[in-house]
Amino acid sequence: MTIRVLLADDQALLRSAFRVLVESEPDMAVVGEASDGAEAVRLAGEQNADVVLMDIRMPGTDGLAATRRICSDPALAHVHVVILTTFEVDDYVVQALRAGASGFLGKGSEPEELLNAIRVAADGEALLSPAATKGLISRFLAQGGADDGSDPARLERLDALTGREREVLVQVAGGHSNDEIAERLEVSPLTVKTHVNRAMAKLGARDRAQLVVIAYESGLVRPRME
Repeated sequence: MTIRVLLADDQALLRSAFRVLVESEPDMAVVGEASDGAEAVRLAGEQNADVVLMDIRMPGTDGLAATRRICSDPALAHVHVVILTTFEVDDYVVQALRAGASGFLGKGSEPEELLNAIRVAADGEALLSPAATKGLISRFLAQGGADDGSDPARLERLDALTGREREVLVQVAGGHSNDEIAERLEVSPLTVKTHVNRAMAKLGARDRAQLVVIAYESGLVRPRME
């Protein structure tokens, strides 16, 4: 299947560069370009995009607001947002992850990293830049979280999980892939995938990125300051 990609950035030159890169791949196609967030939301639905490469800072409706609108719309549940940012340590990026973005990527990343990020987001199987995303969430939550590092209301959400699902969630929050988790827990990757999917369904998470946020916000995993 062809991955349908929407480019959202207020800089036409960057959109052109991304278009050339994306369309050089046989399994991808650019289905639209947006210069602001409102246009990105509209085109995401009209063009049936699979992945939106979303700049954070755009005039009018910014990338954060656009991400919230896309990820809160049941009609766009199939759309995955990848945040593109110049600054990888950026509170707005964490807010976008909380709003439902699949992850983030620095604009200075190598072309292969960007292409891989698109495939990963479209597949929904792995967290983008796991170590960097986890560290960013850790710093953000450590600055503004409760004194004990947990939110009782969010902690209650975990009651629906089985013990094994909680165990897998901890591993996901650690940035580990399904294969790595399977090796750690001595089960099959398919079993891990099943636990991850059930945890996402029970917690109302769109993907693994949101599972990481929930793990930190609930206090199941505590932020560590490096």
